[in-house]
Amino acid sequence: MADQKALLKQITEVSFTVNDLTLYLDTHPVDENALTAFKQAMEQRKQLLKTYAENFEPLTINCVCPDTNNKSETNTKYAGQKHFTWVDGPLPWEGGNL
Repeated sequence: MADQKALLKQITEVSFTVNDLTLYLDTHPVDENALTAFKQAMEQRKQLLKTYAENFEPLTINCVCPDTNNKSETNTKYAGQKHFTWVDGPLPWEGGNL
């Protein structure tokens, strides 16, 4: 299983990169290097969010899938059942188990 704290740190770092590149691209929309970096950072962020959701709980609504189960089964009242995983928690910003 992935290290929750380390994974959340990676998500935070790549999210900062995505946000920074978004601001830059707002004023430089045809910068090919920035567009490439943005695409790579977005792909990395998407994969990290998916990994986090599969191992812990979803951090964004985009990671919620009602056809799956929180694999860790540690933060859910619905272990072993298909359910709306957004209710699994506690989430990191709520003082989760980090």
